[in-house]
Amino acid sequence: MPLSSGVSAPEYQAVRDLFESFLLDDPQYSAQVAVYHSGVRVLQLSGGPRLAPDSITGAYSCSKGVAAFVIALLVQDGLLDLDRTVAHYWPEFAAHGKQGITVRQALSHRAGLLGVEGGLALSEFTTPDAARKLAATAPQWRPGATFGYHALAIGIIMEELCRRVAGTTLQQLYASRIRLPFGIDFFLGLPEEEEPRYLDVLYTADPRQDWLDPLGLEGLNGNAAVSTVMELPNHRIVRELGMSSAGGVGSAEGLARVYAAATTGVDGEPAFLAPETARIMSEEQVWGLDRSSGLDNAFAVIFMKPHPSRNFGSHRAFGHEGANGALGFADPAYDLAFGYIPGTQEEGRTPGRAHRLAQAARQAAASRPRPAPAGRSGAARTYP
Repeated sequence: MPLSSGVSAPEYQAVRDLFESFLLDDPQYSAQVAVYHSGVRVLQLSGGPRLAPDSITGAYSCSKGVAAFVIALLVQDGLLDLDRTVAHYWPEFAAHGKQGITVRQALSHRAGLLGVEGGLALSEFTTPDAARKLAATAPQWRPGATFGYHALAIGIIMEELCRRVAGTTLQQLYASRIRLPFGIDFFLGLPEEEEPRYLDVLYTADPRQDWLDPLGLEGLNGNAAVSTVMELPNHRIVRELGMSSAGGVGSAEGLARVYAAATTGVDGEPAFLAPETARIMSEEQVWGLDRSSGLDNAFAVIFMKPHPSRNFGSHRAFGHEGANGALGFADPAYDLAFGYIPGTQEEGRTPGRAHRLAQAARQAAASRPRPAPAGRSGAARTYP
């Protein structure tokens, strides 16, 4: 008798078998996994004692990948030029020698702007006040000299750029242009009526047990003066405001569907990104030793790229993982879109469960004939 519930196409039985083996090995393990191939949902599973098929939970930095699609639409519509300076759109950002930082550099973790001394209140992150404080901050290294993961600050940058060029919030654009038209079960700003579906993320250890220097790079990066990263989505205010760096909430099916809607289209609807926009956004910008974490990392514009320690897809793949081991990505080489969300924090780097499931999905996609994709549109839209 299957330990998981849901559906899977026959060609994806190996993915289901692997997921079932995880459930068999650990009775406390709970997760959801979903796969789209050429715009068709071929697998949607949930299992374990915590996550039901309709459960939603925190996905941490997977939120960045979802929010990046809004930035991609602004690029596609000609409102945002990656090679213009941030200060061109946001003049106050030029303070303390930041006038030469381009949008491309800022959105590929090269600005050296990890956070604000003293931290930000959780209710501040999505507001113009957070942007004002970040703009008035000196960079932690010479911009462009190296790169380091801007865990929370990159969300402030994305959101302020959106306000400046589109006249509305990133969260509102995401809802109106992506989530609602394509039926995406992933939220940047969780409505109160969806709260009964939410399950708190459980941690493998108390995230507050080790002191983190709030003025160190890691402390600035994680807003340690005020909060701990692992607790973020379990705060209602974070879920409500939908901070684009780490406040997204949803299901694995929602994660997979947003990547499919962007790249192949879903349910007969064309993709909302033109292939050239997807290529521009997914082109690798940096790779090497991350100044913030000390680990190897690779980034496109906002999106993570696969590399030996995060081997989630082909060289054309792009996506983002979350601090709890969640993962969402698209792999245009296979016309594949993937989402995975666990109920309890787990290791996100190889050989994590998400990467093993992603590899099995790629193998299945490689052996399955591709149906004709829904097509691509990328039509421009108007803004307030």
